[in-house]
Amino acid sequence: MTCPLCGANAPPPFLLRESVPVHQNLPAATRAEAIAAPRGRLEMVACDGCGFVFNRAFDPALPRYGPGYDNAQSHSPAFAAHLDALARHLVEERGVRGARIVEVGCGRGDFLRRLVAWPGADNRGVGFDPACEEAVEFGGRLRFERRFYGPACEAPADVVVCRHVIEHVADPLALLRAVRGAPRVFFETPDVSWILRNGVVWDFFYEHCSLFSPGSLAHAFALAGFGEVRTRSVFGEQYLWVEATRNLPLPLWEGVGGRGGTRQDSMWRHPSHKGRGVKEAATAYSAQEPQRLNRWKQRLSALAAEGPVALWGAGAKGVTLAGLVDPAADLIDCVADINPAKQGRFVPGTGHPIVAPAALAARGVKTVVLMNPAYRAETLSMLPACGNPRLAAWDE
Repeated sequence: MTCPLCGANAPPPFLLRESVPVHQNLPAATRAEAIAAPRGRLEMVACDGCGFVFNRAFDPALPRYGPGYDNAQSHSPAFAAHLDALARHLVEERGVRGARIVEVGCGRGDFLRRLVAWPGADNRGVGFDPACEEAVEFGGRLRFERRFYGPACEAPADVVVCRHVIEHVADPLALLRAVRGAPRVFFETPDVSWILRNGVVWDFFYEHCSLFSPGSLAHAFALAGFGEVRTRSVFGEQYLWVEATRNLPLPLWEGVGGRGGTRQDSMWRHPSHKGRGVKEAATAYSAQEPQRLNRWKQRLSALAAEGPVALWGAGAKGVTLAGLVDPAADLIDCVADINPAKQGRFVPGTGHPIVAPAALAARGVKTVVLMNPAYRAETLSMLPACGNPRLAAWDE
């Protein structure tokens, strides 16, 4: 097996998982349907040459993105604030005004809608996503098309935005080359360096077949033919934000959401930077994952002995942790989610019920497990209305 990014011979996988759900954000209508959800295999490889991390067992024919798929995060005030900061950065600091914007993989359209609705920006937008609702808004200045973005899409762009899509694509260079015609592009994707460094076992799952470090992502843009490329960490260092141009230098870097930048602001110019530290981090992660999973099983077992336990969030993290430590649904009573579209449905793979946070009190839930530290403050603020269960955080 060779690396899909740089073509180097790939080392053996650092992570193997059998029979994992293909979709993490496709909740089922019944428990039986959830348990029978399609499954695939993880064989995560970290390329020695460029630092690209990929699932060499990924089958692109298995995922089925459509109207039932729902990875919307903007129900969360913390994530909505993140989207607001990114939109402000693009309009106020990057001068995205009077622009034709194409968003590849727009989801429910929350971010593109912000860019078009921004006061005085006078932007127009087209969003492409097989899971979106087709619509025309803002007097025709914004439209959504339920299909994948590709060569047949007649949508000239001054700016292309692509957030949390490239990690779902087995051939990331093909995606980057498809959007290279735009003068400016803006990408956001998980940072695999953060995942490995923090040992986040629930951040490896089937949908994310292509994961990047800052260096490997900048290298991918360079291979695809972009000019200047800059990356930085956002959302508590969990994500990488990328700005790239077709053939022009970028403006003076000011940082996302504020002027001045931080020590994490970087532009990778030298190939020697691209794979730095990823191989070592993957090796360390591989050695430590069995112990981490065993500790989580022991911890959940102890908590369940004191009363019902709920996971907070029926997204990819919650679905993955449930499958890893409670496949038979013996330890976890339910999964709470603030997205109304997921409530009343079931977690793919395990069949845990997904409930509204307000339902936790009636279920007698004593402990809520939070997996993402970015949502700690807002989750704590909601717990009194949920019967005031204790909060067990991933980093305790």
